[in-house]
Amino acid sequence: MKSISQTRLGILGGGQLGRMLIQETINYNISVSVLDPDADAPCKNICDYFEIGSLSDYETVYNFGKNLDLLTIEIEKVNIEALEELEKQGVTIYPQPRIIRLIQDKGLQKQFFKENDIPTSAFQLFNSKEQLAEANISFPFIQKLRKDGYDGKGVKRIANEKDLEEAFDQPSLAENLVDFEKEIAVIVARNANGEMKTFPMVEMDFNPEANLVEFLISPSTYSFEIQQRAEEIAKNIASGLNMVGILAVEMFLTPDLQILVNELAPRPHNSGHQTIEGNYTSQFDQHLRAIFNLPLGSTKAIANAIMLNLLGENGHNGIAEYEGLEEILKHEGVYVHLYGKKYTKPFRKMGHVTIINEDRQKAIETAKYIKETIKVKA
Repeated sequence: MKSISQTRLGILGGGQLGRMLIQETINYNISVSVLDPDADAPCKNICDYFEIGSLSDYETVYNFGKNLDLLTIEIEKVNIEALEELEKQGVTIYPQPRIIRLIQDKGLQKQFFKENDIPTSAFQLFNSKEQLAEANISFPFIQKLRKDGYDGKGVKRIANEKDLEEAFDQPSLAENLVDFEKEIAVIVARNANGEMKTFPMVEMDFNPEANLVEFLISPSTYSFEIQQRAEEIAKNIASGLNMVGILAVEMFLTPDLQILVNELAPRPHNSGHQTIEGNYTSQFDQHLRAIFNLPLGSTKAIANAIMLNLLGENGHNGIAEYEGLEEILKHEGVYVHLYGKKYTKPFRKMGHVTIINEDRQKAIETAKYIKETIKVKA
């Protein structure tokens, strides 16, 4: 591969993950091209070249990538056939297309876990709502679309016969409802040399209405043994996939302290945003190091970090306004990241705030104050 500053990097997807990745590429003098269907995508004004086009169209993805040296993704919903052809023609693609294909299908993910002894909840695969109803699965259970689900979409809780009437009538999986104490996540990075590093395990609290992460707390205060077990699971998955790049592994911690893998994301992830200020190396820097086959950076935590997603307020649609921004910036250790999205709508991710403090409880208290103070309205 060419030197890092001479390598033409392409990103499939121009959302906030691409935007934060580009902010890191600037430090390395990397030229970045972006493909996204949205003419107002967050990456539009900060990349070297921006193209409006469908990520799922073969010709669009192929033509975008054919003159680049290295391609990466910030969203999994991309045309795999085009990436496979580009790979054959010598374009380096990380994560590898075969891994993106696996991640695009939650059914294949679950089968991979089962075949590789990765702990996960019991599941069955179905092609239709009729098949699901005939299977006689004990209530309650979770139904997930095999493809195209994201940010809590494509997931239904099926509690009774009546809920079955509203079930997805598409290929899906049904899995046992997990009684969990905490949702946790580990981000692991792996470069082409096989070097691997994990970021410290984080704890997540979800917004039940939006089914999105509301608070993320890093590092975790669970025992060293639990954290080590979670990190080993993440490493086993990354090495089992032989992948290059960043992999976010979302997991459940059960009341009897079992760890069950829920889902994977082969890219920078919402559960790693706090690393920008909270760790020696951010997940975005680490992703670049991994895909350029550079030495991976230290993942040590600098201080307690709480990450709060800024979601569009319910009932608000239109040009975004950030109420309370001036108030929260009066507080020490508060870092605001707005994603450059012009329009807000209910529960749309519009930005995040990270709170850093050597005192964990003070960081949590500040995060709660910020949650009540800053609002994204139209």
